[in-house]
Amino acid sequence: MLIPHDTRIALDTVVDLMNTAPEDGRPDELADLDALYGFVRRHDISDVGSLGARDLAAVRTVRTRFAEVFAATGSPAAAAVINQLVAGAGTTPRLTDHDGYDWHVHYFAPGASVADHLAADCGMALAFIVVAGEQERLRRCEAPDCGRAFVDLSRNRSRRYCDSRTCGNRLHVAAYRARRKEAAG
Repeated sequence: MLIPHDTRIALDTVVDLMNTAPEDGRPDELADLDALYGFVRRHDISDVGSLGARDLAAVRTVRTRFAEVFAATGSPAAAAVINQLVAGAGTTPRLTDHDGYDWHVHYFAPGASVADHLAADCGMALAFIVVAGEQERLRRCEAPDCGRAFVDLSRNRSRRYCDSRTCGNRLHVAAYRARRKEAAG
């Protein structure tokens, strides 16, 4: 599956935003404005001014809506959520080549809030996945104690874990040890 660079960055941002949510005993990684500023810096989100409590609440709402897209059981359900997100953000597609990046499309309106920025750009990235018929690539880690979001970009759509070095390896080692224990009797 060929994914343009800016769409890939937006998908990575969606995943990272979703994985800030408090789940399975993990704390909310967007607990305060400092955390939101850190998220904005880590993802080099452009055109963001000062942030307040309203921005934090709105970004958390967008995060919840993205989780609904990943949980959607079919394209119509995913499309409905994406359409609401993108329409609510007041998209204004435009070509830009800022900050040393080559030409790419921004979908958020100039001066948009950070939540609208995420809803528009990341929502459109998710829309491209649905349009391509690749919604099954939007997944949750299959490790029983994880559940983090990821986009499976493997050629054969076989990725099962958010990170094969941690979750995948941990489960494979546990299965190996269980087999050895059973064989030892």
